Amino acid sequence: MIKHIVMFKLRECKIPGENINNARQLKKMLDDLVNHIPELKSMEVGINVSSRPTAYDLVLVSEFLNEADLGTYRVHPRHVKVIEFVKQVSETSVVVDYEF
Repeated sequence: MIKHIVMFKLRECKIPGENINNARQLKKMLDDLVNHIPELKSMEVGINVSSRPTAYDLVLVSEFLNEADLGTYRVHPRHVKVIEFVKQVSETSVVVDYEF
C-alpha cells in the first residue's frame, strides 16, 4: 500500500473570508475524487485549525494499492482539474509518498 500525503499553503487573499472559501472549495473537490477514481482507496481531507505561523492550510491523506495506482490517479482528468484549481489558490505544497 502507498500513503500519499499533501499539505497546501494557500495564498493570502485581499478579500475577507476568501481564504476559507478557497480551502472549503478545495476540500470539496478533493473529497469528490473518491467517487470517480477507483484506484483511490481512501482519502481524508482536513482544513487546518491551528493558528501557528508554520501551519499549512489544508492536508490530504490518501491510500493506493501500489505506485501504479497512484500514477493513474495523478493523470486522471478529475485530479488534473483539481490541480488547476490548486495552482490558482495555493502558494506552496509539500508531498510525502511512502509504503506501509
